[in-house]
Amino acid sequence: MLHFERWKIIAILGTIFVGFLFALPNFVSKETLESWPSFLPKRQMPLGLDLQGGAHLLLAIDQNELRTDWLNTLREDARRTLRDAKIGFSAIGIAKDAVQVRLVKPEETDAALKELKKLVQPVGNLILGTSGNDTEVEKGSEPGVILIRPTQFGMDQRLTHAAAASIETINRRVNALGTAESTVVQQGRDRILVQYPGLSDTRELKELIGKTAKLSFHAVHPTVTADEARVTRPPAGYRIFEAAESERNYQSAYVLQEVPVVQGDDLVDAQPAFDSQTNAPIITFRFNQSGARKFGNFSKTHVGEPFAIVLDDQVISAPVIRDAILSGSGQISGNFTVESANNLAIQLRSGALPARLTIVEERTVGPSLGADSIEAGKLAGIIGMVATAVLTVLAYGTFGVYAVLGLLVHGILILALMSMIGTTLTLPGIAGFVLTIAMAVDANVLIYERIREELRAGRTPVAAIETGFQRAFVTILDSQLTTLAAAVIMFWLGSGPIRGFAVTLTLGILTSVFAAVTVTRLLVAMWLKSAIKGSKRTTSVSVPI
Repeated sequence: MLHFERWKIIAILGTIFVGFLFALPNFVSKETLESWPSFLPKRQMPLGLDLQGGAHLLLAIDQNELRTDWLNTLREDARRTLRDAKIGFSAIGIAKDAVQVRLVKPEETDAALKELKKLVQPVGNLILGTSGNDTEVEKGSEPGVILIRPTQFGMDQRLTHAAAASIETINRRVNALGTAESTVVQQGRDRILVQYPGLSDTRELKELIGKTAKLSFHAVHPTVTADEARVTRPPAGYRIFEAAESERNYQSAYVLQEVPVVQGDDLVDAQPAFDSQTNAPIITFRFNQSGARKFGNFSKTHVGEPFAIVLDDQVISAPVIRDAILSGSGQISGNFTVESANNLAIQLRSGALPARLTIVEERTVGPSLGADSIEAGKLAGIIGMVATAVLTVLAYGTFGVYAVLGLLVHGILILALMSMIGTTLTLPGIAGFVLTIAMAVDANVLIYERIREELRAGRTPVAAIETGFQRAFVTILDSQLTTLAAAVIMFWLGSGPIRGFAVTLTLGILTSVFAAVTVTRLLVAMWLKSAIKGSKRTTSVSVPI
């Protein structure tokens, strides 16, 4: 147990040296790092919002828009279902949070009810049991009228899915700005918290997050204009779409088919680029196989006719199809700047938000507060380490010095690991770091107390030390695995600061075991070897503990 082969000693010392190299950038300024040779590590540990300041946004999901979108979908589904069943209807509209279907023949009400009830989906878990249906289909107060109404169960499910989809979309958009340190978590049923460290101007962040970026491609009515549709009414299946500001120089509004030819969901890539002829900023896009097929079929039958590109219910471009577009790729042009083209490409790539988000709370955390927190954390860490070192040396003498050296190795390695994997340091992370210092010393206490027990039992110094490390290791491993399990659960179920604490605690467990069991054991073994050579007899060795 106390014998170390040469390669093991080299491996331990090499690990400590590499850890020192990766931890060193955290103790120098960024200007100093720039002057370092390229082969040296330069990655510093990123700081969280509470330490370096940044933007804090609390967003709310627009439930009214979510319900409206759902009602529009139910209306289209009802229209398609009745057409497939060859049941005539005179009107399908939305009234009082319900889709109202008016049949041509009231005697077909029962048949229509049977067909429309196929749209009802159960809500809940199939294993644990369902909690209800997402919609209700019932007869209206007038003959030949059927109402399709979303239930509260269905609305709650939609809201849950919308929150999850919004978090995923916001994460993709925010991280596209070049950071992996942002925090996007759900708060309550319809709130989303976004924290972006190091950002003092929230304008770009708000614009990037706030837009739904719903992209779709629609057919333009060949004869009816928007002005004519306003005087009378749009043809069945069509509605008026306003033009975006950049498009109003050509036309203020368009009459477009409500059901898009291709949805933005079929978009697989969007990138900012420049037009080869005008050198103006544009956005190139590419469809998936399904979208390319649908767009190709549409373009083949509508050569010479315009089609509209709609973003967030506004027409941003309405080019004329010159030839069939079968490649599944194209470009969006407009009065874009380089910045707006890049932001729009990010929004399109990351997908559309399921509903509009409104800012409920906005604040900026200044870096001065973070600097105070860092100084307070440093002071707490220094006081904790010094007090621990003094008490350990007073209690265990020379072996206490070895424990303190192991403690320093533990601190260096945890800083190195956090820098290497890019773990964001927060105030809870500092608390976790200080906690692991006590855990590292606790492992040494278990070992040294076990050695004392073996010495009191009459064992020789070599046997006592050997047995102390061997038997205490089982206890150390058991306690650390228990703490590791708790850290894993915190990381799995927690979010934000709780995860930061769990990550620091997990890394601290790994480094504390290495420092207490391996590094300290190596130092004790080297001391024991030197003491044996000096005394010539193992029984005359005095253990300073």
